[in-house]
Amino acid sequence: MTNKIPTVPLAGSERRVVANARKLGQAAPEPTLQVTVLARRRTGAESVSTLATTLGNSAPAARVHLDPAEFAARFGADPADLARIEAFAHTHGIDVVDVKPAERRVLLNGSVGAFSAAFGVRLDDYVDPTGDHSFRGRSGPVHLPADLIDVVEGVFGLDNRPQARTHFRVQPPPPVDPAQSIIAHVANLSYTPPQLAAAYDFPTAGSGHGQCVAIIELGGGYRVSDLHAYFDRLGIAPPVIKSRSVDGARNRPTGDSNSADGEVLLDVEVIGAIAPGATIVVYFAPNTDAGFLNALSSAIHDPVNRPSVVSVSWGGPESSWTGQAMRAMDAVFQDAAALGVTICCAAGDDGSSDQRGLKAENGVLHVDFPASSPFSLACGGTRLESAGTPRSETVWNQGRSGGATGGGVSEVFVQPVWQQAAGVPLSGNPGHQVGRGVPDVAGNADPATGYLIQVDGQQMIIGGTSAVAPLYAALIALCNEQLGRRTGYLNPLLYGLTPEAGAFRDIRSGDNDISGRHGAYPAKAGWDACTGLGSVHGTRLLAALKAG
Repeated sequence: MTNKIPTVPLAGSERRVVANARKLGQAAPEPTLQVTVLARRRTGAESVSTLATTLGNSAPAARVHLDPAEFAARFGADPADLARIEAFAHTHGIDVVDVKPAERRVLLNGSVGAFSAAFGVRLDDYVDPTGDHSFRGRSGPVHLPADLIDVVEGVFGLDNRPQARTHFRVQPPPPVDPAQSIIAHVANLSYTPPQLAAAYDFPTAGSGHGQCVAIIELGGGYRVSDLHAYFDRLGIAPPVIKSRSVDGARNRPTGDSNSADGEVLLDVEVIGAIAPGATIVVYFAPNTDAGFLNALSSAIHDPVNRPSVVSVSWGGPESSWTGQAMRAMDAVFQDAAALGVTICCAAGDDGSSDQRGLKAENGVLHVDFPASSPFSLACGGTRLESAGTPRSETVWNQGRSGGATGGGVSEVFVQPVWQQAAGVPLSGNPGHQVGRGVPDVAGNADPATGYLIQVDGQQMIIGGTSAVAPLYAALIALCNEQLGRRTGYLNPLLYGLTPEAGAFRDIRSGDNDISGRHGAYPAKAGWDACTGLGSVHGTRLLAALKAG
């Protein structure tokens, strides 16, 4: 008789069953799946967060970011730890597909039955509450042998439930003659990306040449014909756009402009129209926690394209994530800071609840992750009127049906030192916790004053904080070009700017209480939990970065 090896639950790996999902039964043991195991950093490694914070507190001209080889040597996984994970996999009849020491990831392939036995989990098949999608799910923690529990920081991919949602909202436009100039059409109605860049006084001396902007997408796709038609109408040469497959996902446009295609085209067209000289690389991954983590890690550690900025327009309430997933993705964002990569994340489109439907009425407030990571630039939403001088700008809040900017106080991440003098309120939830405040900055996101984009052959007006992340990713690409270097982790520097720098427009009108019942959070003088420091004045930000 074989002695069973004692196992220990992996902290933070606990999963809950999706509310109102219908269980179909235990998953068949034969199908294969891919799982990502995240190893610890090599023992004795200095703290990446300490290095990231040191860089963030330094003047841009004084920052010395690591190159990939330096990073791998200082902060990658110990080969001995990786070998132990590989041996564990082989013991259970699981194949090792790839090992990425710098990223600390081991990619495994095996059967449902083999993984269930190896990690002490039961996997079941479910249908989601809408009845539209089926997924493989689990509840409870992952288990590991005691001699691996300190080596492994996360196990991802056993459960393939959809993890994140897009943060874009569509405004139905009036009929448009396909031959009509986009610029003429949107006058006094909404904006093209170059018009918004002008409204926020982005630098005009460059085009983002020499920069690479990565975009993370968890579904949908783009057609080259859409991009050529869009940029032709704007009178802009199409940028260089590449796509990269992560975990088998690819550029697969659905033909439905209201699907994830809308997200993909919004991201690509906003960045391409504002920074057409930059190379854009779109990383397509499955919409799972494993897919999201692997896409971010692949982009940030890409040795060929070396992005200097990453735009992320997908996310979900902190409560929808496992602790291990949030820790792992936050660690990848720390990697980005060490490598000189700026991360721009959409703050969410469902107000201070960050929930849709009846969940928005339960009185519980949430912030959106990964925007809530202190190592991301969290991008909230405003309504920027297209008429008037100066243009009026208020908090974007059109209620439950029209959406509102996300924002609030994290229940997971402590308040960073650089935010402690900003006037972040206590959480509006019971207990009134002190935490990381979201967002950091804001920009035009109201669909009623949105961005005119072409998706699946249609011209559409789209808003949401999904537009603000690529808007500011493009700005950072322009700034990097002018500076001749990567800026990297911006948050400590932004919060340290004086009002005299004039880098932000303070938004003082509105709130992001989507139901009108929570009372959180109102705009006010200075930082607030709906627009952060305010909207960004591009040329003044560049001047502040040059001044250091």
